[in-house]
Amino acid sequence: MTSGAPTEQLTVLDAMALTSDPELEAAFAESAHRILADLVSGGAALGWVEPPSRDEVEELLRHVLSAVRAGDAALRTAYLDRRLVGLGYWQRYARPTHRPHADLEKIAVDAAAHGRGVGRALTAALVADAREADIEVLTLDARGDNTHALHLYRTLGFTEYGRLPDFVAVGESRYDKVFCMLDLRRRG
Repeated sequence: MTSGAPTEQLTVLDAMALTSDPELEAAFAESAHRILADLVSGGAALGWVEPPSRDEVEELLRHVLSAVRAGDAALRTAYLDRRLVGLGYWQRYARPTHRPHADLEKIAVDAAAHGRGVGRALTAALVADAREADIEVLTLDARGDNTHALHLYRTLGFTEYGRLPDFVAVGESRYDKVFCMLDLRRRG
């Protein structure tokens, strides 16, 4: 009797769970760098034109984790059998008049894990974190050609509220910048 490969279990962790596991925490920056650099090399819309250096990714993660400790951000990581396959985070707006709101700044899923619900699980967990933190409006922006991400966000309740045509420059190519929001305020 032959059996297939075991099904990998998807686990989504918050920053506290990540940093309380010494093995996962030790490998996090390197694994995150690999995912982000590989995605950008493949043309992913993550804010970089060239793949980020490991130092850039480490600095970004230090900044996000510091904001999480201050109550101004949420970080989620996705693992398939303890292998990092995705990460995402939101941060509160710094401007005092915008403090009740936050921006979902990055959702990155390893290309090998696309189509397995990782992006949906990360985004849903971050939305739940925003509700728990009493965020009123969660915003995000996406490159206009990122149709899979835009579809995912729509299915999770985000609505488009604006678009800057040909705003994102990648070499000679130009793409729309699409602004989306999810209103989390409780209504009567």
